[in-house]
Amino acid sequence: MADLRNDFVGIKSPNPFWLASAPPTDKEYNVRRAFEAGWGGVVWKTLGEDGAPVVNVNGPRYGVVYGADRRVLGLNNIELITDRPLEVNLREIKAVKRDYPDRALVVSLMVPCTEEAWKAILARVEETGADGVELNFGCPHGMSERGMGSAVGQVPEYIEMVTRWCKANTRMPVIVKLTPNITDIRLASRAAHKGGADAVSLINTVNSITAVDLDLMCPEPTIDGKGTHGGYCGPAVKPIALNMVAEIARDPQTRGLPISGIGGVTTWKDAAEFMALGAGNVQVCTAVMTYGFRIVQEMISGLGDWMDRKGFSTLSDFTGMAVPNVTDWQYLNLNYVTKAQIDQAACIKCGRCYAACEDTSHQAIEMTPDRQFVVKDEECVACNLCVDVCPVEGCITMRRLAPGEVDPRTGKPVPAEYGNWTTHPNNPGSCAAE
Repeated sequence: MADLRNDFVGIKSPNPFWLASAPPTDKEYNVRRAFEAGWGGVVWKTLGEDGAPVVNVNGPRYGVVYGADRRVLGLNNIELITDRPLEVNLREIKAVKRDYPDRALVVSLMVPCTEEAWKAILARVEETGADGVELNFGCPHGMSERGMGSAVGQVPEYIEMVTRWCKANTRMPVIVKLTPNITDIRLASRAAHKGGADAVSLINTVNSITAVDLDLMCPEPTIDGKGTHGGYCGPAVKPIALNMVAEIARDPQTRGLPISGIGGVTTWKDAAEFMALGAGNVQVCTAVMTYGFRIVQEMISGLGDWMDRKGFSTLSDFTGMAVPNVTDWQYLNLNYVTKAQIDQAACIKCGRCYAACEDTSHQAIEMTPDRQFVVKDEECVACNLCVDVCPVEGCITMRRLAPGEVDPRTGKPVPAEYGNWTTHPNNPGSCAAE
């Protein structure tokens, strides 16, 4: 049986599924229920400076993007950090950690950019027995306007400075939570690494407006006729998160820096993908807010079953395995040739592949008089769009042409050797061009 026990920067948990800092981790009641449901760890909702009260809106806090079946694809939130008193949060954190010593309990923090402010709150968090802290450098709304959150996370020098302060003033592992609202995530992760961070977590929410109420002519969620930008999360941001995790994992300057993956994790498969790209564990928020705490049971059983099928005994057996296969476009094999092929027995004759290819791609699918759809190999550039729009899984597949086989589109045999843009004759900087 697969062993799902997780050791992330010395913080141990029975599985790699943690709850991210968010409404589900805002109080003792929630966290206890989460642990009883099976979650391996939590990151307590972000605590702020003592004596600096936070006032949240008393109207709608979430905007939403739905799929065609009203499934939640993304949530936009305008909620701030915890508005509960610091003393109450610290007391509850201590009680929960005492009763669940085998679970990971990390505390998210966000205070003004002074060393004294960070030093003061770190000392109080240490007294709770918490396993570590996560520095919230990612929140894109509300707090960023006050010089915190993503206002710090968008400036590498600030990230390094605050991280260094925290490492100098606490014995606890320091995890730096990064904002995706930045041009190059590597600059932020390098800064955290230089500051001595034990790990980074990403991504925090994406700055967004999810919708506009066309009757009120106001962004949603609407508060008394006005709206604001918020933080976007959920399945829709997973591709952004996977890319940023991979960028850090394969960056020579941060290689080996532990990563906690966040962004749209809804199933065990999502978690496995993050971990294959270098994440040591994952954090979940939107899926829990949509389906409840017990979804972790499906994540645990699903990941364990998959690991058993693959022959992986521990999480480290597959963590980072996909990283060497992430490369830049210029290094892809341009001599790799495929063609679409349609399984006529599985085809339901909906015509989606034909419409997509005829109207928007390469006119490589023909519709016969009896409404049969046939690929024209001489026109097919293997873009894969027909596979993506087909509603029948496995009906359209891509067949690789063997080396030496004639490509009907070019009339030339497929080369056997590997060839990429760096050696392509049309590349002005390649040896072949010279």
